[in-house]
Amino acid sequence: MPESIQNPPIGAADIEAAAKVVAPFAVRTPLLSFPVLNERVGTKVFLKPEMLQRTGSFKFRGAFNKLASIPQDKRGGGVVAFSSGNHAQGVAAAAQILSMQATIVMPADSPVTKRERTKGYGAEVVLYDRDKEDREAIANGIAAKRGATLVRPYDDPFVIAGQGTAGREIAEDMTALGLVPDIVVAPASGGGLIAGVATAVKAKFPQAQVIVAEPKDYDDHGLSLRAGHREAHHAAGRTICDALMAAMPGELTFSINSKLLANGVIASDEEVGAAVAYAYRELKLVVEPGGAVGLAALLAGRIDARGKNVVIVLSGGNVDADLFAKLVA
Repeated sequence: MPESIQNPPIGAADIEAAAKVVAPFAVRTPLLSFPVLNERVGTKVFLKPEMLQRTGSFKFRGAFNKLASIPQDKRGGGVVAFSSGNHAQGVAAAAQILSMQATIVMPADSPVTKRERTKGYGAEVVLYDRDKEDREAIANGIAAKRGATLVRPYDDPFVIAGQGTAGREIAEDMTALGLVPDIVVAPASGGGLIAGVATAVKAKFPQAQVIVAEPKDYDDHGLSLRAGHREAHHAAGRTICDALMAAMPGELTFSINSKLLANGVIASDEEVGAAVAYAYRELKLVVEPGGAVGLAALLAGRIDARGKNVVIVLSGGNVDADLFAKLVA
């Protein structure tokens, strides 16, 4: 069992502390509202564009908060992470800033863009076959051999608190607008982003409904929320939402999400592709499929949004150029 699982779930104070750590380095992304989107869905929608974040996704927040927490005398061995791309880039960039060596275990079928950008931040990339090999075992082996710190993508209190800074910004910006968020939607793979966002938002707005958005058939959070315990999805093959393919919610993240989330919604690959194209054409935003699943669920009518203030986290924009071209064509 990972050591972090035995720690109590994070609270608002942990997110406040993380905000101070990441503020000098992370982008404070705005809340965006578009008349064309509001008219289409019949309500006021605010988008949190984390593709404008450093490295192109929210993952930089948690990665930097985690790496900054490593004591100086432990930094010499570097860090090891496993990721399909966004956590990889977040860890690599944070390590570069903090002058630490990063090794990232990535699936061989991850988008070339994400692999090359990870290397661009100075990280060593180790590829594996996601159908035949265990990425966590590979990463653990490298960490043990090198005396490196393993940086988990979601089941770590410092990572969750770092991701929660996005939720803290949502709460601050809605307060500044004199508005109460009725619904907040964010995607989930392992659940670190939505656990942090839910913790921050509900600390300020306890009546807000926080909803998890997932690709169709990859809705392990939705299944787990309905069952009351962690359950794996049973999807076969691939989804265009390559960032959202974790088989089961994290243990620490689900201990938070099971208490704070209202429910889950899904969107098919076709609906996600349409949302990516809509964001590009109508909103002039470049969103990767995994980052657009919440918007896709809204556009598909799966969220009861009329008359409510809705906030949707667009979690990243690291989309392969060829796939993006097909989706917006």
